[in-house]
Amino acid sequence: MRIERHFTTAETSAYEGIGFRKTTSEIRNPDGSIVFKLEGIDVPEKFSQVAADILAQKYFRRAGVPTRLKTVEENSVPSWLWRHEADTDALAELPEEQRYGSEMSATQVFDRLAGTWTYWGWKGGYFSTEDDARTYFDEIRYMLADQACAPNSPQWFNTGLHWAYGIDGPGQGHYYVDFKTGEVKPSQSAYEHPQPHACFIQSIEDDLVNQNGIMDLWVREARLFKYGSGTGSNFSKLRGENEPLSGGGKSSGLMSFLKIGDRAAGAIKSGGTTRRAAKMVVVDIDHPDIGQFIDWKVKEEQKVAALVTGSKVCAKALNAILKACVNCSGSGDDCFDAKKNPALKREIRAARKSHVPDNYIRRVVQFARQGYTAMAFETYNVDWDSEAYLTVSGQNSNNTVRISDEFLTAVEKDADWQLQARTVDAVTETLPARELWEKIGHAAWASADPGLQFHTTINDWHTCPAAGEIRASNPCSEYMFLDDTACNLASLNLMKFRDPDGTFQVDAFEHGVRLWTLTLEISVLMAQFPSHAIAELSYKYRTLGLGYANIGGLLMIDGVPYDSDEARAKCAAITALMTGVAYATSAEMASELGAFHGYKENSEPMLRVIRNHTRAAHGESRAYEALSTLPIPLDHGSLTDQNLGARAMLSQCASFSDCPDRHHRSGDGLRYNRHRAGFCLGKIQETRRRRILQDYKPGGSGGP
Repeated sequence: MRIERHFTTAETSAYEGIGFRKTTSEIRNPDGSIVFKLEGIDVPEKFSQVAADILAQKYFRRAGVPTRLKTVEENSVPSWLWRHEADTDALAELPEEQRYGSEMSATQVFDRLAGTWTYWGWKGGYFSTEDDARTYFDEIRYMLADQACAPNSPQWFNTGLHWAYGIDGPGQGHYYVDFKTGEVKPSQSAYEHPQPHACFIQSIEDDLVNQNGIMDLWVREARLFKYGSGTGSNFSKLRGENEPLSGGGKSSGLMSFLKIGDRAAGAIKSGGTTRRAAKMVVVDIDHPDIGQFIDWKVKEEQKVAALVTGSKVCAKALNAILKACVNCSGSGDDCFDAKKNPALKREIRAARKSHVPDNYIRRVVQFARQGYTAMAFETYNVDWDSEAYLTVSGQNSNNTVRISDEFLTAVEKDADWQLQARTVDAVTETLPARELWEKIGHAAWASADPGLQFHTTINDWHTCPAAGEIRASNPCSEYMFLDDTACNLASLNLMKFRDPDGTFQVDAFEHGVRLWTLTLEISVLMAQFPSHAIAELSYKYRTLGLGYANIGGLLMIDGVPYDSDEARAKCAAITALMTGVAYATSAEMASELGAFHGYKENSEPMLRVIRNHTRAAHGESRAYEALSTLPIPLDHGSLTDQNLGARAMLSQCASFSDCPDRHHRSGDGLRYNRHRAGFCLGKIQETRRRRILQDYKPGGSGGP
């Protein structure tokens, strides 16, 4: 691919014009004691202290970075891209405490990320010339330093540790695909092939200990959490409570195993830092245990309330009883006898009225008899990280119910709904659909879980249905695709593409989208995965996740209310622009490297989905294909930035209308190639742009 410069020049450093400052990052306990402190770190001047703290505390490699490095020659790679490792001879001349340390500069992080992507991109044949590779390296470093874009956390944690510093370790059970042969291989190294993907969807079978079974999933999840990633699974294949077991007896049910997985996730800090493990649990609306699943967090929240309230009631009542004994002026044992000590009798009655257990009442009187004047009874609070929440289950996952249009229709018609056994063809329960619907609503109100995923609508927009249904998502639900696949993410910062007068910098944004689509694609090439299946399918479908951040800030500074037609139109236009350019970039790569492996069997539904996207971008309200629920199209009449709306349509038109002989490669299963420079963007861009700008009329379709 040819890479042009937009932010940098060939004659100057990528960081030219970006000032840097020294700062200190620290974490303190509530009592003021220091947990973490790193002094003298270099960060860009525009970084807030929060950004500097995140970089230092989360993303700096804080141990094992050699202070002396040497290059490792590779004949097939330009010398400026050679990876580095510890120079053991030079290190031996230093005092032992000076040989290894922490990353101390933001540029170290930016260089190792961009350098690693450039290195693997070169090896994979993504750059037309060495100048293109250098340009890419500089442009990405600039965007990182300017906060114009950022990848997901596992990239910061893992990418480049081997390339930049030679940091490594034994394999952790991961797999990678040799891009030269297409063969899936077990990783012998912890970091040579990093784990850059944040979002995983993993399958699970109704099996206890075998591969891809219940206990195997906990191991695979642990591999992901360790390297900073999140995972989601649809657990609906697991049999319900009291369904028969093959060896006799009855199953303990779905919930018993979800609680095990919840505990396992709670024991692991994602990325080895202070971030909680990220986990999504999805269950279908017709599962036999769906009622228990819906109420799971509601009951756990009630337990927390009981713990917090009960602990405070007990502490107050028991110390009042103790005080009644201590402050008594009676003789002998009279102070410890409720019949002879009126104050004690009163406090015991009050304690029993508050349901304080009798054994504690008797015990505190015995303490008083032994000479104690105060009783320590630990109390709890409702902080999410408190002992009370650590005591109950269900606190380490986002829970979601997967519902179909059939269920929603049953709710509308007040019809019955059937729950289906998993091991036999049988209905376990029939109940009113509205009863389940009400239960979901109450649970979400009471505990903020479960969420909802609309199975029918999601699969209407599925680009690769020949490979199977979409059944689940990652923990935050921005990634939805096949089971046993992974997605790496990046977000463009919209505030960096706004001129002071409010104009959106379309050219710069398109350039950024193209670069970061390429970055995500290279990340698939270099990655390792927690199982053979995920490595194989992620490489086969090459799922990418490009998005944007700061839409709220952009609207706010422009004075546009969030809940307005203009805000929705602006968001839709930026999304359409990003989508079209990402697909065009994907096509450009495919023209050089070939179609993705799942193309043939998915070409027709994929094109149908893209045609529907294009219609929505053009503001059409009808003529959509095979959709159960129609989308809300882009409202061009509410856009004040006419150039943005026109360019959004241009990206879709140029991408999907002008050239024949379409082929596909990837991008959430969506990669499009048309011969001769991808979507022929170069050939048609100016004439198409002029035509759209000329024909554009707010409120109309605005396009050819």
